[in-house]
Amino acid sequence: MGIEIIIFIAAVLFGIFLYWRESNGNGMYRFVNKIVNSKELQMAPDSKKGFIYQQSLIPRILFIVTVVLIAALIVEFLTPISIFSSYVGISAFASFAVGTLIGTYVANFVLKSGQVIEEQSESLEDKFENAVEKGKDFIEDLKTKEPKVVEEAKKEIKTEPTETIKEKSARDRLKDKGLM
Repeated sequence: MGIEIIIFIAAVLFGIFLYWRESNGNGMYRFVNKIVNSKELQMAPDSKKGFIYQQSLIPRILFIVTVVLIAALIVEFLTPISIFSSYVGISAFASFAVGTLIGTYVANFVLKSGQVIEEQSESLEDKFENAVEKGKDFIEDLKTKEPKVVEEAKKEIKTEPTETIKEKSARDRLKDKGLM
């Protein structure tokens, strides 16, 4: 179980690396696209789409599983390590494929959040400065208005009648309402 966790973590890092690498340039995808597709079906020159970058789930899964399968076959035939003949090897293969897929989505999240933060950084700074200025104005208002508010409250308290009014009993109030 310990080796599978290590393989999974390495696969997540590998997925992050693949996604980051393809986000910087998609030369290999352009090359394959140029070989496979006719002139009319080739991708636009300004498209940044790659094998993993800006792909939907199914093509991304197909590419990752294909790459991992090819790498596993190379390891199977060139080294004495047998991947497909035991449960541990198949489990490691699946763990690596799933980890790579998860790594691509983690990298997508990190890159997108970095872009959003970069776009919003100027407006966030402005919003923060506005909030600080409003807070300073509010504190100044409190400092200057506090004595006025206290004086107004004292005046209101003094203007209320000080004589006590005889309160009616509950029976009298009910009689006034016509309930008794």
